[in-house]
Amino acid sequence: MKPYIYLRGLRHVDLSVFCVESGQKNYWDPIFNVRVPFSSGQQVKRSILEAINDELHVDPSPITFAWEGVSLKEKEVTSLCDPQYYDQLFGGWMNTNGTEEEKTKKAEKGRTLKRRSPLSISAMRPLHPLLGQIFQEKISFDRRDRPEIHKVVVRDTSGNAMSEEAIEELLAGTNRSLYHKWIQKDSTRATGLFVYDVAIDLRTLFAVSVNQMEPELKKEKIDELREKGWVSSRNVFGECLIMPKENREIAIPAIAKALINWRISSNQSRTFSLMETLAIAISDNANTLAGAIRTKLVDDSEKAKAKPMVDETAGAELFVTLPCSGYMVTETESADALQRAEERLIDLLFAFDYENQK
Repeated sequence: MKPYIYLRGLRHVDLSVFCVESGQKNYWDPIFNVRVPFSSGQQVKRSILEAINDELHVDPSPITFAWEGVSLKEKEVTSLCDPQYYDQLFGGWMNTNGTEEEKTKKAEKGRTLKRRSPLSISAMRPLHPLLGQIFQEKISFDRRDRPEIHKVVVRDTSGNAMSEEAIEELLAGTNRSLYHKWIQKDSTRATGLFVYDVAIDLRTLFAVSVNQMEPELKKEKIDELREKGWVSSRNVFGECLIMPKENREIAIPAIAKALINWRISSNQSRTFSLMETLAIAISDNANTLAGAIRTKLVDDSEKAKAKPMVDETAGAELFVTLPCSGYMVTETESADALQRAEERLIDLLFAFDYENQK
């Protein structure tokens, strides 16, 4: 069995905001000369890790934010570097034990602990630059329907509150309402068909290195894990500890479910979108994913158009949901497509021999 699993998901987004930076994050596509929205890989990764924790009913690993002095000078952010937390095991960590300047002041320099995530996750971006769009919406905060409940305060140039009579005189001859406020001139929204890609490295999914030249863990943590039943083994990267089988059996269904059913819950108090999944492609060959869920340019007018397509002959296992037929011509859509995709992922994750890799 190959040590990688590749997954591509296709989703529909309608009138939503899913990654904010002065409005919906976007970038300029130089090929088709359009500005398109996207969600960063970091946001997708965090959403997947949160979904795993939610499915397992466990808390995320605690993070320490360090600050210095009354001026609150920003210092390091440190994590536990403990693979017993699922979001640490699957998300990776970096702990530098402070800045380089601080290290030189110590009699014994701390070692940097770092673990690369076994999940490589792309940004969620349009399936094609012509199939994703941002547009602007004006937003207001309006309480004009119940003026007797709410309060208005108008201050003069000296900062003193004006009387009600003075306010009425100020508003005389105008249509100005003081119970209505524009929040932003332009708030960007996203819509279209979006894809995300995930590569799972099975060699390190449940394995942590015990090498102390490029350490992932402190020696004390290694001893603790061994006492708790972590299995000594070896993978292509060297000596390692493998999570116990009973823990893997709990984690694998949660991983499969999260990779397919994760949701972005931030920035959507007023712009919630189902972001329904239209199709999932799974393969051990990354190139086949690009063919299984793709687009084709149609030049039937003065303006180029992109036609979305799902193709079962491209080499990847394809799972097409019922809503997909509303956006492209399909023949194999089914109500249980996501459930079957989840079951297939579970089978692949269980099939790998984590404890006897070499």
